[in-house]
Amino acid sequence: MHFKGRTVAAFILLTMAASVLVTLTVADQFVAIGSGGTAAKAASSASSGQYGLSEKELRKLNTVLELIETKYFRDVDRTEVLDGAVNGMMTALGDPYSVYMEKSAAKQFSETIEGSFTGIGAGVQIKDGNIIVESAIKGSPAERAGVLPNDVLLSVNGEKLSGLSLNDAVAKIRGPKGSKVKLLIQRQGMSQPLQLTIVRDDIDYETVYAHLREDGIGVIEIRQFSLNTGDRFAEELDKLEKQHMKALVIDVRGNPGGVLPVVVSVAQPFVPKGEPIVQVEDKSGHREKTVSKGTGKPYPVAVLINKGSASASEVLAGALKEEGHAVLVGETSFGKGTVQVSYDKPLADGSLIKMTIAKWLTPLGNWVHEKGLQPDVAVQPPDYYTAARMSKTKTLVPNTISEDTKSLQTMLSGLGYKIDRKDGYYSTATEDSVRAFQQKAGLPATGSADKATAEKIEEQLIAKIRDEKSDTQLQKAVSVLQGKLGMAK
Repeated sequence: MHFKGRTVAAFILLTMAASVLVTLTVADQFVAIGSGGTAAKAASSASSGQYGLSEKELRKLNTVLELIETKYFRDVDRTEVLDGAVNGMMTALGDPYSVYMEKSAAKQFSETIEGSFTGIGAGVQIKDGNIIVESAIKGSPAERAGVLPNDVLLSVNGEKLSGLSLNDAVAKIRGPKGSKVKLLIQRQGMSQPLQLTIVRDDIDYETVYAHLREDGIGVIEIRQFSLNTGDRFAEELDKLEKQHMKALVIDVRGNPGGVLPVVVSVAQPFVPKGEPIVQVEDKSGHREKTVSKGTGKPYPVAVLINKGSASASEVLAGALKEEGHAVLVGETSFGKGTVQVSYDKPLADGSLIKMTIAKWLTPLGNWVHEKGLQPDVAVQPPDYYTAARMSKTKTLVPNTISEDTKSLQTMLSGLGYKIDRKDGYYSTATEDSVRAFQQKAGLPATGSADKATAEKIEEQLIAKIRDEKSDTQLQKAVSVLQGKLGMAK
């Protein structure tokens, strides 16, 4: 469950530091599995000397390096050549979750897992040679700009990403706080790429947010499973229970995953003692179960998931559904069912290898890889949740067709204005609704959507999306719990 492997878990944000770390996430975090565990066995066998290059293979590599250094028509950086060789070995595995990180990339990866880093807050991976978004952290610059799971990143500041390694692509996306990055994105269902300008920022270290509703139902949101998440979750759960919470919603929408032991600690209180939380299966088919030391909870629980819920989030959702009697509400999850271990000390130069060493299974033995977890109660978000942000490069006017106008129509409809179509044609009804919005917002009522109008529309829509009362998935989860409690809805 690391972050996504070849993703380097490019979570354009995670981190890593131990010599052997086991992770589950769309971006990668680590999980230190104890001695005797599957991960530990993998580490020991890899370092025992039983495996490695034969004399013939070593001679071949040395010969190639010598030819490069003596015959190539330009001087070369020996370190870059060696890094390229190691990267090539990892790429040959064909696994998007197994990746080599040279020193600087490994340092950034570690910063991310610890929860402190600067960037746009989106996890990415390589798939079929393309840089694909896995998820955007809630509240991050990427999420605010409208970046969605499965978006294909075509270019960064005009530089094409196709053909680059994950490390190189992430290096171009990351940058200092306050700096701007222009992303060209291809989104499924859109005929033309869209361009987003995102201001890089510090990504919030806090991963757990909780509150108690007036009806006595608690809500705990987990944005990723970083090293401090288990303690923070325990603190917030204790506070809610001391306030006599009647039921609980655990929200892991958009959560890319994280450290395995952390998600186990979060799941444990909800799973009865002796029951499995997760199973890890190695290449020989040997399975090891992590069993709970908890007691279970007397109140009903619902877990909110969506297509951005991955890896460790799916471990939690699967465990609570199968052993904690929780109800899953929302959309089918991402589907990342493998476990990665990160090795840095064996390389001894600050670089790092994150490699898939096993697959994880739910307590009942289900493998969610590339399938995801199906919700018990399916709830799709309104279309305005996924509407692309408008480019704002030019004023949108009647009797024209554009992707920006399609977004404009979807957003206006989401704000309650009458729209006759959402196909991108700037109709008379669209003009009338724009004019009505401008009048209400105190803007010049021209009926054409200039930059100021577009910004104000997006501002109001974001406020609505963040309003709990407008969150249809959360409201459905609450309704399900109210039904279990016999409360009037």
